[in-house]
Amino acid sequence: MNLDFSDDQKLLKEQVRKFLADKSPFTVTRRILNAEGAEPYAKEVWKGLVDMGLTGAAVPEAYGGLGLGALELCVIAEELGRSVAAVPFSSSIYLAAEALRLYGSEAQKQQWLTKLASGEAIGTLAVGEGTFAASPKNIKTSFAGGKVSGEKLPVPDGDIADLAIVLVNAGGKPALAIVDLSANVAKEVLKTIDPTRSHARLTFKDAPAELLGEQGDGWAALTRVLEGAAVLFAFEQVGGAEAALEQARGYAMERYAFGRLIGSYQAIKHKLADMYVKKEVAKSNAYYGAMMLNDEGAELTEAAAASRIAGSEAYVFAAQENIQTHGGIGFTWESDAQFHYRRAKLLALTIGSPVQWKEKLVRQLEAKNAA
Repeated sequence: MNLDFSDDQKLLKEQVRKFLADKSPFTVTRRILNAEGAEPYAKEVWKGLVDMGLTGAAVPEAYGGLGLGALELCVIAEELGRSVAAVPFSSSIYLAAEALRLYGSEAQKQQWLTKLASGEAIGTLAVGEGTFAASPKNIKTSFAGGKVSGEKLPVPDGDIADLAIVLVNAGGKPALAIVDLSANVAKEVLKTIDPTRSHARLTFKDAPAELLGEQGDGWAALTRVLEGAAVLFAFEQVGGAEAALEQARGYAMERYAFGRLIGSYQAIKHKLADMYVKKEVAKSNAYYGAMMLNDEGAELTEAAAASRIAGSEAYVFAAQENIQTHGGIGFTWESDAQFHYRRAKLLALTIGSPVQWKEKLVRQLEAKNAA
């Protein structure tokens, strides 16, 4: 059994890495950070990704995409995580585009999926309504008569998105609705630990909307979209963890203390080794998640949860130890180590905290063992 990516997928990965190294260095990330919301994302980097066709990588050719698949999205995600790219790729593609691809009607795909694939529109997924975890019983945002009313926060890229897939209460049942954010929607930018990935509060006041695809179990549809996104975010986290490890190792091999390279001290060696081990554990889980996602495997739920948990733990740990390895300078504004720390903390909460995913994994395993 071959558990590695194909030569074509590795070539794609290499091309994306070269593009991001050239067009999305930390100087660009710092520019977005210093803009303090005035420039919510790096438009030139986003345009480059669109021009390369990456936004349509997993979109069928009938809707303007490349017709590739989940594995191609995984290698793209890993490189986006490595570069800490300040672009709305995850919101628009992992979440909105995948929801439309999986559950949209033909008309909805023609209208919106084509625009997401071409980069003409930016999409997002609006689930949360505060600091509590969403569930089928606590959805307050309502859908009735073709209109949505309520409030969603925090919504990733909600301030720049053109459409949102919104979790709504439709007659007492959870459903997903497509909302054009240009009408009857108020947007308020929210402050987060990582301003290079903007978030917003969306307030819907009788906003025109339509249910996504056929009416059915909206919660099941949301669950599937989030499971796919969990695997993709895990690859971002693996890429980020690997980059943070390389950053720490690079500094340890050039910084002298007491007449010796700090990399020669046992304490630093142990830090780097621990970062590597956690990163490799996360990588193996992410690869298994990718296999399940690509094949729509029966174990996607537990594979996605395991990928999400290991990826979050590895990236946060690597980002923290990277700062520690840099010592006093690692805590300063001038240090680039902050970018991985900010992104690691943000990604760990984007589609639910590790605690929520651990509970999900436990429930799934208990159900399988009881069967």
